[in-house]
Amino acid sequence: MFSLPLNDGNTIPWVAFGTGSALFHQDASSAIVLAIENGLTHLDGAQMYQNEETLGAGMKASGKPRSDLYLTTKFHHLEPGQSIRDILVDALKKYDTDYVDLFLNHDPTPARGELKAYWTQMEAIKREGLARSIGVSNFRVQDLEDILETATIVPAVNQIELHPYVYAAAKPIYDFCTAKGIRVASYGTLAPVLRVPDGPVADVLTTIAARLEKEAGKDVSTGQVLIKWLLQKDVLFVTTTSKPERVAEILSTPQLPDLGMEEVQALETEGAKLHKRIYMGHIFGEKTLY
Repeated sequence: MFSLPLNDGNTIPWVAFGTGSALFHQDASSAIVLAIENGLTHLDGAQMYQNEETLGAGMKASGKPRSDLYLTTKFHHLEPGQSIRDILVDALKKYDTDYVDLFLNHDPTPARGELKAYWTQMEAIKREGLARSIGVSNFRVQDLEDILETATIVPAVNQIELHPYVYAAAKPIYDFCTAKGIRVASYGTLAPVLRVPDGPVADVLTTIAARLEKEAGKDVSTGQVLIKWLLQKDVLFVTTTSKPERVAEILSTPQLPDLGMEEVQALETEGAKLHKRIYMGHIFGEKTLY
């Protein structure tokens, strides 16, 4: 698995196994073991998922040295009198490790008006070595601009929902992050296949998959087309599957032929015909499933 560089000098594996969605509030240990066994060594957890202990148990049960694993976690909100460091220290105990590779502010809304102060705490956590890289998730351009006014460390990552049905709305965020050297990571990427299978991009995905199959000489799924679209934008991908056949498919995607410029444009043009956000709609003033 290849890694991509971050703006702080660290690197990050291009695909992560996420413990939200189907594993939300569930025991994730067996899924973590299976994911690691099948080559997914970047693990993505969160305070909000409420399964941190089982993620840690899965890491331990896998037998993989901690140095061979990349651990991302996120905090969502603070209780009265609690610091962000308190949350991370508690999470480290649950994960049974003394550091995380990437620590993210999961949601800007609980901290609106205090984002600068929150980010100052994040910077102190990085300097202490409890997190090797720090970043954000679901931050809009205005949220990023807010913290960057006083930041001494630029966020390394902004993890957002990204697929053709939100790309038109997310493009300003993507462009801003790219200009500032902030790596974009994506969740919910397969929504056009899993959530809106008959949407405007369906035919485009099928056509591109057929062309790639012909060139590659093997089966190519429409999900792989979406992942390839991300990779060509240098965006990280978070998956929630640990099924061996699906993981093998994901990990083989970088070797597929590139999408052509016209194919990328077709995906984005057709995607713009339907706005469909699945997650975290409250941040954007929208109603969503989650």
